[in-house]
Amino acid sequence: MLLFGTASWADKPLLESGWYPADAKSAEARLRYYATQFPFVEADTTYYGLPKQETVQAWAGRTPDGFVFDVKAFSLFTDHPSPIARLPKEVQELLPAGLAAKKNLYRKDAPAEVVDACWRTFIDALSPLDAAGKLGVVVFQFPKWVFPNAKTHRYLEEVRDRLGNYRGAVEFRGATWMEGHHRETTLSLLGDLDLTYVCVDEPQGFASSVPPIAAATNDLAFVRFHGRNSDTWEKRTKTSAERFDYWYRPDELDEWVPKIRDLADEARDVHLVMNTNNYDQGPKNLELLQERLAAAGLR
Repeated sequence: MLLFGTASWADKPLLESGWYPADAKSAEARLRYYATQFPFVEADTTYYGLPKQETVQAWAGRTPDGFVFDVKAFSLFTDHPSPIARLPKEVQELLPAGLAAKKNLYRKDAPAEVVDACWRTFIDALSPLDAAGKLGVVVFQFPKWVFPNAKTHRYLEEVRDRLGNYRGAVEFRGATWMEGHHRETTLSLLGDLDLTYVCVDEPQGFASSVPPIAAATNDLAFVRFHGRNSDTWEKRTKTSAERFDYWYRPDELDEWVPKIRDLADEARDVHLVMNTNNYDQGPKNLELLQERLAAAGLR
Protein backbone atom coordinates (compact mmCIF):
# COMPACT_ATOMS: atom_id res chain seq x y z
CA MET A 1 0.00 0.00 0.00
CA LEU A 2 1.29 3.44 -0.96
CA LEU A 3 0.67 6.16 1.63
CA PHE A 4 1.08 9.76 0.50
CA GLY A 5 1.59 12.62 2.95
CA THR A 6 3.35 15.90 3.61
CA ALA A 7 5.91 16.80 6.26
CA SER A 8 3.68 18.76 8.65
CA TRP A 9 0.21 20.12 8.08
CA ALA A 10 0.47 23.36 10.06
CA ASP A 11 3.51 25.25 8.75
CA LYS A 12 2.83 28.98 8.56
CA PRO A 13 3.49 29.26 4.80
CA LEU A 14 0.99 26.48 4.12
CA LEU A 15 -1.62 28.20 6.28
CA GLU A 16 -1.02 31.43 4.35
CA SER A 17 -1.13 29.77 0.93
CA GLY A 18 -4.90 29.40 0.67
CA TRP A 19 -4.71 25.61 0.45
CA TYR A 20 -7.00 25.23 3.45
CA PRO A 21 -10.61 26.32 2.98
CA ALA A 22 -11.55 29.67 4.50
CA ASP A 23 -13.68 28.07 7.20
CA ALA A 24 -10.79 25.87 8.45
CA LYS A 25 -9.62 28.46 10.96
CA SER A 26 -8.75 26.30 13.97
CA ALA A 27 -6.04 23.70 14.46
CA GLU A 28 -8.75 21.04 14.75
CA ALA A 29 -10.50 22.11 11.55
CA ARG A 30 -7.28 22.16 9.58
CA LEU A 31 -6.20 18.67 10.65
CA ARG A 32 -9.68 17.32 9.95
CA TYR A 33 -9.57 18.85 6.48
CA TYR A 34 -6.05 17.58 5.80
CA ALA A 35 -7.21 14.05 6.64
CA THR A 36 -9.84 14.30 3.88
CA GLN A 37 -7.09 14.98 1.33
CA PHE A 38 -4.34 12.56 2.35
CA PRO A 39 -4.31 9.37 4.47
CA PHE A 40 -1.01 10.06 6.16
CA VAL A 41 1.15 12.87 7.55
CA GLU A 42 4.55 13.34 9.14
CA ALA A 43 4.50 15.26 12.43
CA ASP A 44 7.65 17.40 12.61
CA THR A 45 6.92 19.49 15.70
CA THR A 46 8.11 16.57 17.82
CA TYR A 47 11.64 17.24 16.57
CA TYR A 48 11.68 20.75 18.02
CA GLY A 49 10.21 19.90 21.41
CA LEU A 50 9.04 16.88 23.38
CA PRO A 51 5.36 16.33 22.60
CA LYS A 52 2.61 16.48 25.19
CA GLN A 53 0.31 13.49 25.50
CA GLU A 54 -2.83 15.66 25.40
CA THR A 55 -1.69 17.15 22.08
CA VAL A 56 -1.10 13.74 20.57
CA GLN A 57 -4.45 12.56 21.93
CA ALA A 58 -6.07 15.43 20.05
CA TRP A 59 -4.35 14.37 16.81
CA ALA A 60 -5.74 10.87 17.22
CA GLY A 61 -9.24 12.20 17.91
CA ARG A 62 -9.32 14.56 14.95
CA THR A 63 -8.48 11.99 12.29
CA PRO A 64 -10.48 9.05 10.91
CA ASP A 65 -9.78 5.38 11.48
CA GLY A 66 -6.89 4.21 9.35
CA PHE A 67 -5.15 7.60 9.25
CA VAL A 68 -1.40 7.31 9.92
CA PHE A 69 1.09 9.62 11.63
CA ASP A 70 4.82 9.25 11.24
CA VAL A 71 6.53 11.19 14.01
CA LYS A 72 9.92 12.92 13.83
CA ALA A 73 12.24 11.95 16.68
CA PHE A 74 13.17 14.64 19.21
CA SER A 75 16.38 16.48 18.26
CA LEU A 76 18.31 15.24 21.31
CA PHE A 77 17.93 11.64 20.11
CA THR A 78 19.64 12.37 16.78
CA ASP A 79 22.65 14.33 18.07
CA HIS A 80 21.22 17.70 17.07
CA PRO A 81 21.34 20.64 19.51
CA SER A 82 18.22 20.79 21.69
CA PRO A 83 17.25 24.19 23.09
CA ILE A 84 17.15 23.85 26.86
CA ALA A 85 14.36 26.41 27.12
CA ARG A 86 12.08 24.00 25.23
CA LEU A 87 12.66 21.09 27.58
CA PRO A 88 9.87 20.35 30.07
CA LYS A 89 10.44 22.01 33.42
CA GLU A 90 10.83 18.66 35.19
CA VAL A 91 13.62 17.73 32.76
CA GLN A 92 15.35 21.10 33.09
CA GLU A 93 15.44 20.59 36.85
CA LEU A 94 17.56 17.46 36.36
CA LEU A 95 20.33 19.41 34.62
CA PRO A 96 23.51 20.35 36.53
CA ALA A 97 23.93 24.12 36.90
CA GLY A 98 26.66 24.27 34.26
CA LEU A 99 24.48 22.64 31.61
CA ALA A 100 21.31 24.43 32.65
CA ALA A 101 23.01 27.77 31.91
CA LYS A 102 23.76 26.82 28.30
CA LYS A 103 21.55 27.57 25.33
CA ASN A 104 21.56 24.06 23.85
CA LEU A 105 21.91 20.54 25.14
CA TYR A 106 23.63 17.73 23.22
CA ARG A 107 23.15 14.05 23.91
CA LYS A 108 26.90 13.52 24.43
CA ASP A 109 26.85 16.04 27.28
CA ALA A 110 23.52 15.10 28.86
CA PRO A 111 23.46 13.08 32.10
CA ALA A 112 21.94 9.63 31.70
CA GLU A 113 18.93 10.52 33.86
CA VAL A 114 18.14 13.48 31.57
CA VAL A 115 18.31 11.34 28.44
CA ASP A 116 16.17 8.67 30.11
CA ALA A 117 13.59 11.28 31.17
CA CYS A 118 13.38 12.66 27.63
CA TRP A 119 12.87 9.19 26.18
CA ARG A 120 10.16 8.35 28.73
CA THR A 121 8.33 11.59 27.99
CA PHE A 122 8.56 11.01 24.25
CA ILE A 123 7.45 7.37 24.31
CA ASP A 124 4.59 8.04 26.72
CA ALA A 125 3.35 11.00 24.67
CA LEU A 126 2.94 8.86 21.54
CA SER A 127 0.84 6.24 23.33
CA PRO A 128 -2.54 7.70 22.21
CA LEU A 129 -1.56 7.28 18.55
CA ASP A 130 -0.30 3.77 19.22
CA ALA A 131 -3.49 2.83 21.06
CA ALA A 132 -5.59 4.16 18.17
CA GLY A 133 -3.59 2.20 15.60
CA LYS A 134 -2.46 5.45 13.98
CA LEU A 135 1.26 5.47 14.78
CA GLY A 136 3.38 4.67 11.75
CA VAL A 137 7.10 5.05 12.46
CA VAL A 138 9.34 7.33 14.48
CA VAL A 139 11.72 9.03 12.04
CA PHE A 140 15.32 9.57 13.17
CA GLN A 141 17.09 12.07 10.92
CA PHE A 142 20.80 12.13 11.70
CA PRO A 143 22.91 15.16 10.73
CA LYS A 144 25.94 15.23 8.46
CA TRP A 145 28.35 15.09 11.41
CA VAL A 146 27.19 11.58 12.36
CA PHE A 147 29.35 9.03 10.54
CA PRO A 148 29.19 5.22 10.24
CA ASN A 149 31.40 3.63 12.88
CA ALA A 150 31.16 1.20 15.77
CA LYS A 151 29.89 3.91 18.12
CA THR A 152 27.03 5.02 15.89
CA HIS A 153 26.16 1.42 15.06
CA ARG A 154 25.79 0.74 18.80
CA TYR A 155 23.64 3.82 19.15
CA LEU A 156 21.27 2.57 16.46
CA GLU A 157 20.91 -0.58 18.54
CA GLU A 158 20.09 1.60 21.54
CA VAL A 159 17.48 3.46 19.49
CA ARG A 160 15.83 0.18 18.59
CA ASP A 161 15.76 -0.86 22.25
CA ARG A 162 14.44 2.51 23.41
CA LEU A 163 11.55 2.37 20.95
CA GLY A 164 10.16 -0.80 22.46
CA ASN A 165 7.05 -1.74 20.47
CA TYR A 166 7.19 1.36 18.29
CA ARG A 167 8.67 1.14 14.82
CA GLY A 168 11.60 3.30 13.73
CA ALA A 169 12.97 4.70 10.48
CA VAL A 170 16.40 6.21 9.91
CA GLU A 171 17.45 8.98 7.54
CA PHE A 172 21.07 9.96 7.10
CA ARG A 173 22.44 13.31 5.98
CA GLY A 174 25.93 12.03 5.24
CA ALA A 175 26.96 10.50 1.93
CA THR A 176 29.43 8.12 3.62
CA TRP A 177 26.64 5.91 4.94
CA MET A 178 25.77 4.80 1.42
CA GLU A 179 29.21 4.83 -0.20
CA GLY A 180 31.42 1.82 -0.95
CA HIS A 181 31.35 -0.98 1.61
CA HIS A 182 29.38 1.20 4.05
CA ARG A 183 26.25 0.81 1.93
CA GLU A 184 25.93 -2.94 2.49
CA THR A 185 26.86 -2.59 6.16
CA THR A 186 24.32 0.20 6.71
CA LEU A 187 21.44 -1.61 5.05
CA SER A 188 22.29 -4.91 6.72
CA LEU A 189 22.46 -3.28 10.16
CA LEU A 190 19.11 -1.54 9.72
CA GLY A 191 17.57 -4.78 8.50
CA ASP A 192 18.93 -6.72 11.47
CA LEU A 193 17.49 -4.08 13.82
CA ASP A 194 14.15 -3.98 11.95
CA LEU A 195 14.64 -0.27 11.30
CA THR A 196 13.39 1.23 8.04
CA TYR A 197 15.92 2.88 5.74
CA VAL A 198 14.62 6.26 4.57
CA CYS A 199 15.32 6.73 0.86
CA VAL A 200 15.75 10.35 -0.15
CA ASP A 201 15.44 12.68 -3.09
CA GLU A 202 17.59 15.73 -2.39
CA PRO A 203 20.29 17.98 -3.92
CA GLN A 204 23.45 16.10 -4.84
CA GLY A 205 27.09 17.13 -4.70
CA PHE A 206 27.34 17.97 -0.98
CA ALA A 207 28.89 16.08 1.93
CA SER A 208 25.36 15.85 3.31
CA SER A 209 23.96 14.45 0.06
CA VAL A 210 22.77 10.86 0.20
CA PRO A 211 22.35 9.31 -3.26
CA PRO A 212 18.78 8.52 -4.38
CA ILE A 213 19.08 4.80 -3.70
CA ALA A 214 15.87 2.81 -3.33
CA ALA A 215 16.23 0.11 -0.68
CA ALA A 216 13.87 -1.61 1.72
CA THR A 217 15.29 -2.99 4.97
CA ASN A 218 12.01 -4.41 6.29
CA ASP A 219 8.34 -4.58 5.32
CA LEU A 220 7.94 -0.79 5.45
CA ALA A 221 9.67 1.23 2.73
CA PHE A 222 10.01 4.99 2.96
CA VAL A 223 10.92 7.87 0.64
CA ARG A 224 11.27 11.53 1.68
CA PHE A 225 11.27 14.14 -1.09
CA HIS A 226 13.24 17.21 -0.02
CA GLY A 227 13.32 18.95 -3.39
CA ARG A 228 16.48 19.79 -5.31
CA ASN A 229 17.23 23.35 -4.25
CA SER A 230 21.02 23.29 -4.24
CA ASP A 231 21.25 27.00 -3.41
CA THR A 232 19.75 26.52 0.06
CA TRP A 233 20.52 22.89 0.92
CA GLU A 234 23.39 23.61 3.28
CA LYS A 235 22.56 27.22 4.13
CA ARG A 236 21.30 28.45 7.48
CA THR A 237 17.91 29.79 6.48
CA LYS A 238 15.46 31.46 8.82
CA THR A 239 12.78 28.87 8.09
CA SER A 240 12.57 25.38 6.67
CA ALA A 241 10.23 26.78 4.01
CA GLU A 242 13.17 28.73 2.57
CA ARG A 243 15.49 25.74 2.64
CA PHE A 244 13.04 23.30 1.07
CA ASP A 245 11.61 25.75 -1.46
CA TYR A 246 11.14 23.66 -4.59
CA TRP A 247 8.60 22.84 -7.27
CA TYR A 248 9.17 19.39 -8.76
CA ARG A 249 8.98 18.86 -12.49
CA PRO A 250 7.12 15.78 -13.76
CA ASP A 251 10.28 14.28 -15.25
CA GLU A 252 12.07 14.53 -11.90
CA LEU A 253 9.34 12.59 -10.14
CA ASP A 254 9.20 10.12 -13.03
CA GLU A 255 12.74 9.07 -12.04
CA TRP A 256 11.20 7.59 -8.91
CA VAL A 257 8.40 5.63 -10.57
CA PRO A 258 10.43 2.44 -11.20
CA LYS A 259 12.14 2.79 -7.83
CA ILE A 260 8.83 3.06 -5.99
CA ARG A 261 7.52 0.11 -7.98
CA ASP A 262 10.50 -1.93 -6.77
CA LEU A 263 9.95 -0.79 -3.18
CA ALA A 264 6.28 -1.76 -3.41
CA ASP A 265 7.32 -5.22 -4.60
CA GLU A 266 9.73 -5.62 -1.69
CA ALA A 267 7.72 -4.11 1.15
CA ARG A 268 4.16 -4.33 2.42
CA ASP A 269 3.73 -0.56 2.76
CA VAL A 270 5.52 2.43 1.23
CA HIS A 271 5.41 5.84 2.92
CA LEU A 272 5.95 8.75 0.51
CA VAL A 273 6.59 12.07 2.27
CA MET A 274 6.82 15.41 0.48
CA ASN A 275 9.06 17.78 2.43
CA THR A 276 8.88 20.77 0.10
CA ASN A 277 7.10 23.26 2.27
CA ASN A 278 7.11 26.80 0.94
CA TYR A 279 3.44 27.80 0.74
CA ASP A 280 1.43 24.94 -0.82
CA GLN A 281 4.39 23.14 -2.42
CA GLY A 282 3.91 20.11 -0.16
CA PRO A 283 0.39 19.15 -1.23
CA LYS A 284 0.83 20.34 -4.82
CA ASN A 285 4.06 18.40 -5.36
CA LEU A 286 2.48 15.41 -3.66
CA GLU A 287 -0.51 15.55 -5.99
CA LEU A 288 1.88 15.58 -8.94
CA LEU A 289 3.68 12.54 -7.55
CA GLN A 290 0.34 10.75 -7.20
CA GLU A 291 -0.50 11.60 -10.80
CA ARG A 292 2.85 10.30 -12.12
CA LEU A 293 2.54 7.06 -10.19
CA ALA A 294 -1.10 6.57 -11.18
CA ALA A 295 -0.15 7.02 -14.83
CA ALA A 296 2.26 4.13 -14.34
CA GLY A 297 -0.40 1.98 -12.70
CA LEU A 298 0.73 2.61 -9.11
CA ARG A 299 -1.83 3.95 -6.65
